[in-house]
Amino acid sequence: MSEDSKHKASMEKLKEKVDSHIEAADIERGVAVLLTGNGKGKSSSAFGMVMRALGYGQKVAVIQFIKGQQLSGEEMYIKNHCSDVYFYQMGTGFTWNTQDRTGDIKAAEDTWVHAEKVLQDEQYDLVVLDELTYMIGYKYLDEQKILNAISHRPEHQSIIVTGRGGGSAIREVVDTVSEIQDIKHAFKAGIKARKGVDY
Repeated sequence: MSEDSKHKASMEKLKEKVDSHIEAADIERGVAVLLTGNGKGKSSSAFGMVMRALGYGQKVAVIQFIKGQQLSGEEMYIKNHCSDVYFYQMGTGFTWNTQDRTGDIKAAEDTWVHAEKVLQDEQYDLVVLDELTYMIGYKYLDEQKILNAISHRPEHQSIIVTGRGGGSAIREVVDTVSEIQDIKHAFKAGIKARKGVDY
């Protein structure tokens, strides 16, 4: 059998397998995605899905926990070009910078009010809860309240949760979990964070 024939036979088997999985997936509802792990790219991946949803004319909300003191490319783009995206930032920066647990908890609770609002709003097709896992890990927010909000959101609404850790409970309640590993990072080699790549 020639290489072309072998390739064709292999691809036919693969197509049959993929087509059977597509046919078996018959549940129509929003999905909950957790992007976690120590590697770079969790928020970047989430914003890629924001662009995808906007491409289909969907209504999007982005709630960022922790971030907000330093401008990011995503923030600037959304504010300048996507005025219909609901965008809210906790605005305290990273917890190791603030070193103020009481203040961080208050900021997290204030931000969660915005998150809860969009998680109950039928008009939103996609909600990003960026760096939410830290709020669970640091016990800034009540974990059960978060899990309930995710579980009881409008049926068609998809959500993306990003951040390291966050415990096993959130992994159980979401539909898809992707873990990004840290294999190698330029920062560890002394290379400065780069506009348009790192922020």
